[in-house]
Amino acid sequence: MSVASVASRVAVAPMMDWTDRHCRYFFRLLSPDIRLYTEMVTAQAVLQGDQARLLDYDPAEHPVALQLGGSEPEQLAAATQIANAWGYDEINLNIGCPSDRVQSGRFGACLMAEPERVAECVTAMSEAGDPPVTVKTRIGIDDRDDYAFLEQFVGAVAATGCRHFVVHARKAILAGLSPKQNRSIPPLRYEVVYRLKQQFPELTVVLNGGVETDKAVREHLEHVDGVMIGRKAYADPWFLTELDHGSRPVQTREQVVEKMAEYATRQIAHGARLHHITRHMLGLFNGRPGARSWRRYLSERAIRPHADAQVLRDSLSVFGRAA
Repeated sequence: MSVASVASRVAVAPMMDWTDRHCRYFFRLLSPDIRLYTEMVTAQAVLQGDQARLLDYDPAEHPVALQLGGSEPEQLAAATQIANAWGYDEINLNIGCPSDRVQSGRFGACLMAEPERVAECVTAMSEAGDPPVTVKTRIGIDDRDDYAFLEQFVGAVAATGCRHFVVHARKAILAGLSPKQNRSIPPLRYEVVYRLKQQFPELTVVLNGGVETDKAVREHLEHVDGVMIGRKAYADPWFLTELDHGSRPVQTREQVVEKMAEYATRQIAHGARLHHITRHMLGLFNGRPGARSWRRYLSERAIRPHADAQVLRDSLSVFGRAA
C-alpha cells in the first residue's frame, strides 16, 4: 500500500465547533489528499439561516463533504438542493450524533431505530442534488447493539442506492451518557465494522473511532475501505502529514504558519477575527520544544482587537529555529 493511497483513504471527521472553514483550510495545508467534512449543519438552518455563512468554503478544501442533520425528507431534500450550488463533493447524513439536543430534533443516532425513515431521507436527498449522498452512523444504540440490528439498518439504507457508510465502531447510549462520554465509554468494536464490509463488499465502508496512529490507520485499511480520524487530528494536526509524505514535498511547520498568515490576511479583509483562525492551530507544534509558549503567545495576542496576520508571523520567534 503506497503512502499516497493511505492519505486518499483517510478523512477528518465532522466535529461540532471545530471543523469550520478555517480549520478545514488549515488541515488541507497539512494534507492535500484527505477528505474533509464540515461541522454538522441542520437542514432547517440551511433553509432558514445565513446560507453563505453556513455553506461557504475555500476551493482549496476539495475534496470536502457537507454533513447535514435532520429527519424530514422534504427538508433534507430542500437543503441538499440549496447546497448543490456550492459544489460539495459529498453530502453526508448524520445518523451518529447522540446529544440530547439532536435527539430532541429527532435526528442523529436515534434514527438508527427508524431505518425506513433514513432510507426515505437518503432517497429524497439523492434525487435533489448531484453529489453522492452518504451516511455516518454508529454500530448500534442502547441495548440494540447486536450485529443483526446494524445489518438490517445498513441493508435498508443501501437499498436506496446509498453506497458509502462511515461507521463509528461504538454504539451510542442515548440516555445517561453525554456526547463526550459516548466517545469513550461504549467499547470500540472494530470487528463489527470489519464484518459489515465482509457482508457488503459492494459498499464503501469507512471506519471511525479511536484511531490515533499511522500504524492503526494502515491496519484498519487491510479490512475496510477508509478510516476517519477525529480528535487526534485536531489535538495533533501534524499527525496528518505522517500519512502523506510520499505525495508532496515535505514542508515545515513554519511554512504552514506562513501560509496560514496569508490566508488570515484574506479572511480578515472580509470580516474574520484572527482568533477564529488561530484557535484551530494551537496543536501544530505539539511535542516540540516551545510548544506551550507558542500556544500561549497565540492565545493571548490573537484575541486582541485588530490583531492581524503579523501575530502569526511573530509567533515563530518563540522557537528561534526550524521545527
